[in-house]
Amino acid sequence: MTTRVIIVDDQAMVRAGFAALLSAQSDIDVVGEAPDGAQGVDLCRRTHPDVVLMDVRMPEMDGLEAARKLLDPGSAGGSAHRPRVLMLTTFDVDDYVYEALRAGASGFLLKDAPPADLIAAVRIVAEGEALLAPSVTRRLIADFARQRPAPRASRNLQLNGLTDRETEVLELLARGRSNSEIADSLVLAEQTVKTHVSRIFTKLRLRDRAQAVIFAYESGLISPGEG
Repeated sequence: MTTRVIIVDDQAMVRAGFAALLSAQSDIDVVGEAPDGAQGVDLCRRTHPDVVLMDVRMPEMDGLEAARKLLDPGSAGGSAHRPRVLMLTTFDVDDYVYEALRAGASGFLLKDAPPADLIAAVRIVAEGEALLAPSVTRRLIADFARQRPAPRASRNLQLNGLTDRETEVLELLARGRSNSEIADSLVLAEQTVKTHVSRIFTKLRLRDRAQAVIFAYESGLISPGEG
């Protein structure tokens, strides 16, 4: 199955380099490029990609605003099509990244990451997973959760709707554990863990693991800086 990708970045050389690299993969099809967020949103409406590589900082409309429009069909100028959005950034700590994850982005990738990491990231995100394995990502989310705590009352009420087992799974998921690692820790079958994760997403109205991590911090289930 081919993954359709668009690249949104204000640097032409970055777009060209990423496009050449990804187009060389038999399972990835680059269906368009855009130099800013506004044109990226328009391009996404027309091409319906599976994954959007979105630069954080751009003129006209930055990556955060563009991600919000793409991931919230109810927003002004939004679309019913909701692709996976992978944020691109020059720095491993960026004010926009945490907000992008809250908006529903599936993760972030440094622009100077090795080519193999970019290809792997597109495939991971296309499969519905969040790019949260690197410890730097967990630190990033924890840092911004500490600096910008969101109101937790409604989150706590939602957390009460989970079973004890689902709460355990959510806590381990938010600590960056994979399904297999959660299964080993709780002595469960991996398929059982997948079922719990699916139910957690449904009950909490979450899209993926990235939003689950954000929820865990905002609800107080995990405190910033914890393992």
